[in-house]
Amino acid sequence: MQDLANKLGLRTNPQIFFWSAGLMLFFLALLLIFPGPIGSVFAAGREWITTNLGWFFVLGVTVWLAFLAWAALSRYGNLKLGGADDKPEYSNVSWFAMLFAGGIGTVLMFWGVAEPISHFSEPPFEGVAPYSAQAAEDAMSFALYHLSLHTWAIFTLPGLAFGFFIYRYNLPLRVSSVFYPLLGDRIHGPVGKTIDVAAVLGTMFGLAVSLGLGTSQISAGISALTGMADSTVLRVGIVLLVAVIATFSVAAGLDKGIKRLSNLNISIAVGLMLFVLFAGGQTVFLLRSLVESIGVYASSIIPLSFWNDSLAAYTDPEGWGWQASWTVFYWAWTVTWAPFMGVFLARISRGRTVRQFVGGVLLAPAAFTVVWFVIFGWSAMASDGIDGQGGPISTAVADSGASLAMFAFFEQLPMATLISGIAVIVVVLFLVTSADSASLVVDMLCSGTGEMSPLRQRLFWALALGGLAAALLLLGGDEAISALEEVITVIGLPIFILVCGMLAALLVGFRREGPLTTVVVSGRPPGPSAEADPSSREVVSGEAAAEGAAVRTATGKVPEHDAGASGPERDKAPPAG
Repeated sequence: MQDLANKLGLRTNPQIFFWSAGLMLFFLALLLIFPGPIGSVFAAGREWITTNLGWFFVLGVTVWLAFLAWAALSRYGNLKLGGADDKPEYSNVSWFAMLFAGGIGTVLMFWGVAEPISHFSEPPFEGVAPYSAQAAEDAMSFALYHLSLHTWAIFTLPGLAFGFFIYRYNLPLRVSSVFYPLLGDRIHGPVGKTIDVAAVLGTMFGLAVSLGLGTSQISAGISALTGMADSTVLRVGIVLLVAVIATFSVAAGLDKGIKRLSNLNISIAVGLMLFVLFAGGQTVFLLRSLVESIGVYASSIIPLSFWNDSLAAYTDPEGWGWQASWTVFYWAWTVTWAPFMGVFLARISRGRTVRQFVGGVLLAPAAFTVVWFVIFGWSAMASDGIDGQGGPISTAVADSGASLAMFAFFEQLPMATLISGIAVIVVVLFLVTSADSASLVVDMLCSGTGEMSPLRQRLFWALALGGLAAALLLLGGDEAISALEEVITVIGLPIFILVCGMLAALLVGFRREGPLTTVVVSGRPPGPSAEADPSSREVVSGEAAAEGAAVRTATGKVPEHDAGASGPERDKAPPAG
């Protein structure tokens, strides 16, 4: 495989790259050749997972959130993701814009109106009347629960794990590196490679689903603006166009491409949000609702974090209930972003402490999400008529699905056509940003380094992502969103288990830090003393740190991996001296 990589001019780990690419192309071929049988397999898999393991998803994400809060507030919050001299590479504003645009920008655009309106018209709790004031309050509580702190906990945990082990232990920039405390040197062997290949495939499928959902919204917007039919052909054409545009940003790299697009995205999105706040005629109501919704969210987050509709076995003919299509789908979908977002967040966060990282990645986007949902969600519900019989937005969602929700809402505002056009542009930019940052990160997961790789590698992943998203849209046809939900629930389970393992690895890594400041490179955790006899150092996986291994103090920097290396040699720590 190394010879083939050299002939193709690739600078990557050939085992991870070719296995990931080969399996992805194999699955892509199966989706195109046997769409019916493959769809049936995913539908059956989703039903089994939601019925038997829905509780695992609900409990797991809540545990992750609690762990992150503990990590930030404990003494481990002072640990730095990197050496003592490492400084943050990006300003706080650019950092926030990049993590937001690379994260759930498309999600907020898609669900900002659709989710509150969906719960408003079809309340999750028994006995709550549709379109009532209680239904509106419950709708906002669920929207914030799904897309605020819990969603960002799914991103923050792997990001913290990547930053901690990769920068403090000088390990390759791969998912397997996070499991060093549990697997030892086996992360460099078949077990580690299997983890990395699974992470790449899960990430590609998760991002393809996101592209599919975003494309459905763009297609609905174009249909509303131009009268064109909202068809599968249009959606596939849009997703391929997005992939092509993303290749240009991929070619520009992280600083020039993704950073500039992210800053542009967040600026337009904030402008759109302010327009809704001040031009919709609901300014005072929305400001009052913002204050009240924060309190409602704070009071409901604990019960919702553990509610998993257990009585559905007796009250719902499907056996699982409402959460199968909402909470479990959200967590399964979001966790497929975990490897991508984890590496991306770690890549842009070197030099920040654990407390700064958790506070910035978890709290800042969550706070923005609260404001976004209050402004868009409450505006839409008020426009449809609280304590009424529903209105045009609810009707549009019921008739045409969630993709049309945002544009049906804009029809109730001044300059509806202009605002709808701007919204389409924002969704396109968010999709492009997600696609190009994902392509860079997937390439990093294969190469094990944050250094810029040959352009052909990055372009391959960008175009492959577009092709996979197009195939999933073809698989779903007119029922694309339902089909995407089925696929992502199945793909999300193994990734969810991996992230649970990351939490365990971080606990072990934190415990081994202790009060000391020395860290042995080459994947070894801190020993009792940098000058101690090698035989007295802490043993990991039955092996002590080798005598003369390089060490890093609180004021020193870890040597970097050779950016030009490839294959197994890249996995090894740099020699001492």
